[in-house]
Amino acid sequence: MSQFQLNPLSLLARRQKKPSQSLRRRILYMKPLSASLLRNQGVRFQRFAVTALLIAVCFCSCVKHVSLKENANAIEPEPFSVVLLPDTQLYSEKYPDTYKKQTQWIADNIEEQKIKFVIHLGDIVQNHNEKENEWRIARDAHKILDGVVPYSVAPGNHDMDVEKRDTSLFHQYFPASDYQDNEWYGGNYQGKNDNNYTFFESAGMRFMIVNLEYNPRDEVLEWANEIVKQHKTSRVIVATHQYLRPAGRDKVGQRIWDQFVRKHANIFMVVCGHVGALTLQNSLNDTGGTVYEILTDYQSMHEGGDGWLRTLEFHPSEDVIAVGEYSPVLEKNRREILHTYRLFYPMLGN
Repeated sequence: MSQFQLNPLSLLARRQKKPSQSLRRRILYMKPLSASLLRNQGVRFQRFAVTALLIAVCFCSCVKHVSLKENANAIEPEPFSVVLLPDTQLYSEKYPDTYKKQTQWIADNIEEQKIKFVIHLGDIVQNHNEKENEWRIARDAHKILDGVVPYSVAPGNHDMDVEKRDTSLFHQYFPASDYQDNEWYGGNYQGKNDNNYTFFESAGMRFMIVNLEYNPRDEVLEWANEIVKQHKTSRVIVATHQYLRPAGRDKVGQRIWDQFVRKHANIFMVVCGHVGALTLQNSLNDTGGTVYEILTDYQSMHEGGDGWLRTLEFHPSEDVIAVGEYSPVLEKNRREILHTYRLFYPMLGN
């Protein structure tokens, strides 16, 4: 949008009309004025000129102020949201309607909530490779989001045979082939969707979500390091299942922090589930930047969590991320501390 500008001098010039022939003659043949009269007229003219100049300056300033204000309002970016979908294992096992209510609420509120991305935090099902029906329930719930909003998944410990690192049914129901043709899907590790990276853009910013398997192997963390190095201008959220507990990082989380997260200036958040609790921890990476580490898991609550979702609402004009909660089952928010808070995060001009 071009900025509206007004030059008061040109405006005055356009309003000034050329004198008529008779007026010019009257000007040419006026009688000479006395010296005292000339002085008086000169003083009056000077006063008029100063007044006119002040009016012009004030008018110009007012127009410029209005113009800048209008432009600021015009380009101010709108808030947008990311939704965290934590530990749905008991919904897949016992409460399938709750799972569908979660994803249906997300799909129905894309426009109103400006939802740009959905991150599943692992433990999609309860019984990994033992009960395939749980995977069917989970996939049906996620089909509601297909083609509606980008989303990511990564396996938790309940989604695999941990000792064998076997994620057969995860690959059957959430294969990389289902996502790789989307522009927002960046890629994965060794052709499997266990570890993947995805993108979304909003308010002139590009975000990348790095999704890591439960207790990621050392070679996976090496891969993740390279991926983040290749996208230094992206703002990175790391999502993995096990990382944080109420007392701080556990052994798995500490290894992820030491070998991966702390090394990168553009990683600003880690989100995880696994433990039935809510925790926020702020840490400084090797460049002195703040990393917000957020644990969200409702599985120990009534009926596996009552459908609670964690919402991250980004307000670029305020440099704030408003963290909240909503349950489409109970149709309400929670306002208590640890459930709702605001995080400072530089966005505009940074």
